[in-house]
Amino acid sequence: ETGKDMLALHDKVAQMEVRSATEEEILRVHERDLLERVQEAVDRALEEERAVPLDPDTLVSGASWDATVGSSGAVLTAVDAMAKGLIDNAFIATRPPGHHTTASKAMGFCLFNHAAVAARYIQDQNVGERVLIVDWDVHHGNGTQEIFYEDGSVFYLSLHQFPHFPGTGREDETGEGPGKGGTMNVTLAPDTPREVYRERFSRALEAAGGAFSPDFILVSTGFDVLSGDPLGGQNVEPEDLHSFTKEVMELAEQTAEGRVIVLLEGGYIPARVGDGAVAVIRALAGLEAP
Repeated sequence: ETGKDMLALHDKVAQMEVRSATEEEILRVHERDLLERVQEAVDRALEEERAVPLDPDTLVSGASWDATVGSSGAVLTAVDAMAKGLIDNAFIATRPPGHHTTASKAMGFCLFNHAAVAARYIQDQNVGERVLIVDWDVHHGNGTQEIFYEDGSVFYLSLHQFPHFPGTGREDETGEGPGKGGTMNVTLAPDTPREVYRERFSRALEAAGGAFSPDFILVSTGFDVLSGDPLGGQNVEPEDLHSFTKEVMELAEQTAEGRVIVLLEGGYIPARVGDGAVAVIRALAGLEAP
């Protein structure tokens, strides 16, 4: 199958050289203390040639610093390429993931919050003022929510299993102050039927788009939402994510000049992550579902 997909994507997808995010770009979102803690742990991991825990879930290796600033930087590279009109949209295999990291705390396998760093960069560079972040990882992106909870310029929409790790993301969490109404949580019970998942996604995206009218869209795609994932509990299939991606692209066409960047969050069966990624990339490239 993969060979067929590679052929189908051949003329529609370009790989790009990317840069690393600078400390300054990360500090627009995260506290210096967090950067120093991550850097120290990575240095120790290098020195001792072992994984070093920041917390029981979140480990770093000697390569984690380069991986995480490289992942954030890859998203910023895509923002710049879109601003210049070189690409229409982008998929970035960000690793480690990002959406659980708050301004001050790395957690849930995440070190820096790539979507949050990108949203601030989009605004700093005057590429867009109103950024919508759509998160369909099976877990709630508590970090992304917290960072923008009082910010009316970034709308956070999350569909996630509830109750589930990290315990945040109730439907009555809708933002505060200038950000009131700028957070939308859609909670789904374990084992929600696929058609219900699709319908609730479509309704939520339409409501968010209508309420906010974004001029740039970021997507946190967790492939742990796919059926069979050991850390999930849902029935979603890759073709559902193809249709989610197409709906996001349709909204982007209406208000955001088609600008969409998809970032990788969770996903714990490598083959399923591959299937999900192919489905999302095919949608971005204008190809039918796999």
